[in-house]
Amino acid sequence: MFGSIKIAMIVIMLAGAGGGFMYVKTLKSDLAVSEANNAKLLDSVAEQQSVIEQQKKDFTAILEANQELQEQNQVLKTEFAALDKRFNKINGKGEVRDIGDLATKRPESVEKIINKGSTNAMRCQEIAMGAPLTEKEKNATKKSQINSECPSLANPNYVPY
Repeated sequence: MFGSIKIAMIVIMLAGAGGGFMYVKTLKSDLAVSEANNAKLLDSVAEQQSVIEQQKKDFTAILEANQELQEQNQVLKTEFAALDKRFNKINGKGEVRDIGDLATKRPESVEKIINKGSTNAMRCQEIAMGAPLTEKEKNATKKSQINSECPSLANPNYVPY
């Protein structure tokens, strides 16, 4: 009977050792999974940091572009106001100029003026939408060479005198 107790104790000890071994093996595999997850998490954090940095750069670029657009919009408003003022001039009698009356009295002159003004205004629109300036526009310095509809936009080297 004492022999069977010894065998039972040995079996219990072996079962405990086997259970402990299995427990340690499970802990090791859980640790390996945790380490892999931690590595992925660190990679994810690094990626998120780079995304945040890129978003900051994009935000700064958007603010700069917005500022440039606001400045250009202000220039266009100024040009529009100057054009409106030029078109609605007051004549020597203190009356607002009547383009219809002028057109009936001098149709050829008015047609030539309107055609030139329309061409210049369309070029101003092209430039405002991003068309590059021509060499002739860049180098214009005399009043006879400039686009009179939007000189500050179309002729950057022109200084009014």
